[in-house]
Amino acid sequence: MSILHTVNKSPFERTSLDSCLKFAAPGAAVLLIEDGVYAALCDTSAAALVKDALKTVKIYVLGPDLKARGFAEGRLIPGIGVVDYVGFVDLAAASAKVQAWL
Repeated sequence: MSILHTVNKSPFERTSLDSCLKFAAPGAAVLLIEDGVYAALCDTSAAALVKDALKTVKIYVLGPDLKARGFAEGRLIPGIGVVDYVGFVDLAAASAKVQAWL
């Protein structure tokens, strides 16, 4: 995996996710953190964009941030992985660099 992209803003407030997905190369990883976890939920206006992106990039959500916002893993778009803080570190360590989208 070459780049780990992190998105911490809600797709309903900012265009960070859109920008990230336009520049994420096939095979890259995207980690949704903080309010970025809203993009991982089924049946939202962002769901189609995320489902399409899953065809070329790996998408993960930070489990503690999802839980802090009151959502269960069952609400996630199929194909999105859930990682804890150790998993976040593992993703960053396996990547050549980390790009934060603010």
